[in-house]
Amino acid sequence: MSSKNTQTVDMINGSLLKNTIIFAVPLMLTQFLSILFNAADTIVVGKFAGEIALAAVGATGSLCFLLTSLFNGLSIGSNVVIARAFGSNDEERIHKAVHTAMMIAIIGGICLAIVGFFIARPMLQIMSTPADIIDLSVLYMRIYFVGAIFMVIYNFGASILRSKGDTKRPLYFLTISGVINVVLNLIFVIPLQMSVAGVALATAIAQLVASVLVCRTLMNENDATRLELNKLAIDKSIALDIIRIGVPAGIQGMMFSLSNVVIQSSINSFDSSIIVAGNSAGANIENFVYIGMIGFMNATITFTSQNIGAGRLDRVKKILWTNMWLTIVSGVLLGAGVWYFGEFLLGFYTDESIVVEVGMIRLLWVALPIALNGILDIFVSSMRGMGYSTIPTVMMLIGICGVRLLWLWTVFPMNRTLEVIYMCFPVSWTVTSIIQGIMWLYCHHKLLKSHVNA
Repeated sequence: MSSKNTQTVDMINGSLLKNTIIFAVPLMLTQFLSILFNAADTIVVGKFAGEIALAAVGATGSLCFLLTSLFNGLSIGSNVVIARAFGSNDEERIHKAVHTAMMIAIIGGICLAIVGFFIARPMLQIMSTPADIIDLSVLYMRIYFVGAIFMVIYNFGASILRSKGDTKRPLYFLTISGVINVVLNLIFVIPLQMSVAGVALATAIAQLVASVLVCRTLMNENDATRLELNKLAIDKSIALDIIRIGVPAGIQGMMFSLSNVVIQSSINSFDSSIIVAGNSAGANIENFVYIGMIGFMNATITFTSQNIGAGRLDRVKKILWTNMWLTIVSGVLLGAGVWYFGEFLLGFYTDESIVVEVGMIRLLWVALPIALNGILDIFVSSMRGMGYSTIPTVMMLIGICGVRLLWLWTVFPMNRTLEVIYMCFPVSWTVTSIIQGIMWLYCHHKLLKSHVNA
């Protein structure tokens, strides 16, 4: 294999804490910029297109995430497969996996665009989206999903770079595309008065730019991750490995977001665009609290995969606990900070005090205790890095989806308030963290036993 790229992090040797932070910080900045630029969509449309437009964009969030979750899961699968090949220095497998992953991204992105475009209205109707915003929501979703192929290609390309420890260049790409997104938002929404259509179009163009940048980078790499368009093909065995890990991860994301769709439907049942707008603004701010968690989740998956590929099973538990404590600290600090400055932050999204009041309810019950979510995510990420993807997915369906749906179908009807809806988040996180911790012990024991018997 060629000499190590200066952009990459050594995941197998050296200080685990230091290398984890070096790997995770660019990811955290990437996530921060991603959320910031997405927030710019919401802020621009809320400030310059009005409360109805803000609610229309906000009502699509959980549904958009539901439809993209499967492909996000498959990108995780490609990350694990390629990272493990890096750990074992298998250049041929890396090369085949890169081209298989990008081919899956192209085919999957086209399918996602078609499906998202045509099911936008019926799905929003099922979610009881208020009549005064549904047409705008449909318009936003259709334009958004036309550009979905570029989003999928970028996510797979970025996962390839992460698999070898390069988290810096995806940060650069997102910075460029994000600035383009914000500038186009301002142009399309303010002088051109395109409202939600302008925000969706700006997002699609920005995703196109990001996908071009990541593909161009891969085409110029000097190691086994070099992308050659004439070699794009699906290797059956590698595709099955990506699917084995990625599909359960994608299904988990879909089920996770499906429960959020049900939550959004419960919020929509109040038939108030003010409540939908306040929830949207609160959820947008809440996303900033995930910054640390997402960085350390990706670090857990990639470090675990590379170390197993290199035969360093002794580091798996150390990787788990290092990232667990980093996740808890970041979740507590960011959650408390967002809640404490909540009214000030919500003021960027709306001038309506009643909308701010609704947003603060969500920040109290969801953002403040969000470290609980981080705990279960680290357990899941470690199991995925070990190659066990189905087990944590099944446990997530029971612990997250099952608890939330049971809560909304039993507790909420007895006391129909926003507070009761939001309580299902910390309750489900607590239950699922306990379940996933037990399952991690089982998977770790199984991993060690399999290598002893090998």
